[in-house]
Amino acid sequence: MYAGSKAIFYALSRSAVLKRLASQYGLATPTSFASRFIAGETIEAAIEASSRLQSQGLLVTLDYLGERVRTLEESAAAALGYVRLLEAMIAAGIDRNISLKLTQLGIDIDHATCVDNLRRILEPASRQDCFVRIDMENSPYTARTLTIFETLWEQNYRNVGVALQAYLHRTEEDIRRMNKLGARVRLVKGAYKEPSATAYKEKKAVNATFLRLARLLLDEGHYPAIATHDPELIDAVCAYATEQNLAQDQFEFQLLYGIRRDLQASLVAAGFRVRVYVPFGREWFPYFMRRLGERPANVAFVLKSLLAER
Repeated sequence: MYAGSKAIFYALSRSAVLKRLASQYGLATPTSFASRFIAGETIEAAIEASSRLQSQGLLVTLDYLGERVRTLEESAAAALGYVRLLEAMIAAGIDRNISLKLTQLGIDIDHATCVDNLRRILEPASRQDCFVRIDMENSPYTARTLTIFETLWEQNYRNVGVALQAYLHRTEEDIRRMNKLGARVRLVKGAYKEPSATAYKEKKAVNATFLRLARLLLDEGHYPAIATHDPELIDAVCAYATEQNLAQDQFEFQLLYGIRRDLQASLVAAGFRVRVYVPFGREWFPYFMRRLGERPANVAFVLKSLLAER
């Protein structure tokens, strides 16, 4: 069920027809099924949602959704969009933290252009004490993403971190590499369809690997972000942090917008730092489909919403 549902929704996420239809109707009203997981289509909507979250004691990272651009013009526009987002966040007093994808910045078109676009974002972000997280995409991009990350790191950009996916066989080595650099890592399970030669397929194996890698980050990492909604994994991470006498401000949990709000609130009440990943923008459909594939409970929620609207 775990691998099967992920494969189905990953395939749906790449459907141009469904994406076009969803863009027309999916966020048309505040009660639409996707609005539970997407903060809106505009910067203003994302700022408003982030302000609400911050008033509840939560931290935020904003993701201006978009991926797999096809032209240099689109990649340049995406970089400019992020610069404008940073300006709006600073003006609104929102937590200065953003997430982005390199296929949005042109990695499929030209390596050097992608580096330049990322630098265009990191430069003003650095001046304004903003942190930039590079999201990880499917495995063909892993090595290329880390190469670009290290290129900017070597140019003394220290306001940048990267996400790594626990289900990939290579990830322990990548974490040790990032720890040695002193880079900040967000650990996620992984939401893309991958072959068994590349990734663990069974939920039990993914969870065991996630916990092992989370402990590695807590032992040797630099303010790691542990990104999961699994309460058993979260409890295990909390227990390990206690065993190692780690202060609660030495790491953070990250959860997705609209998912397990009760868990977000309980972690904050317990004194942990919790950051909510806030996605927004018109290019929301691929992200939404991957979220549905990760957890059957998300599918149940959407079905209930659709039936309620009939």
